[in-house]
Amino acid sequence: MRRLKYSFLLLFIAACNSPQAVYDYDQQVDFSQYKVYSIYPDLQTGLSQLDESRLLESLNSKLQEKGFSNTGDAGIYVNVYTKRFEQDNRSRVGLGVGGGGGNVGVGVSGGIPIGQMDTYFELTFDFIDVKNDALVWQAVVEAPFDVNAEPQKRQEQFNKIVSKALDGYPPNR
Repeated sequence: MRRLKYSFLLLFIAACNSPQAVYDYDQQVDFSQYKVYSIYPDLQTGLSQLDESRLLESLNSKLQEKGFSNTGDAGIYVNVYTKRFEQDNRSRVGLGVGGGGGNVGVGVSGGIPIGQMDTYFELTFDFIDVKNDALVWQAVVEAPFDVNAEPQKRQEQFNKIVSKALDGYPPNR
């Protein structure tokens, strides 16, 4: 019973901290035709140069695992852009004052935020058909991101984000 409780707790913590993805695609497209990709020529990720190279390393590795090649005439351009935002971490210290007498009670309480805001990245992955210049598949991944992490930890964060994004490719019909 104790293990079951700890398993649920661990699952809950992991679910709160893992990347969340949303997918969209053109239902008329045959995705089996795309085997060669290239990074979008005018790529502007919005990341620092070092983080962009980490992201592209993760992306190239995962695409090659999925059977893509980046040599030859590209059938798909892969574009990635990011949006960084901060969210309240919801950690609070509660304070309250109350009193009463007889059958009447009155209380006032409030929460004082502690800690810093949490940083999140929203990465959008676009697959664009080169011939038709049309968006055929898209993944939007929102994930917590530690901007003060060591380089190896940052690479691991990008690996998780890219993996989550490409879990939805090719789309199941």
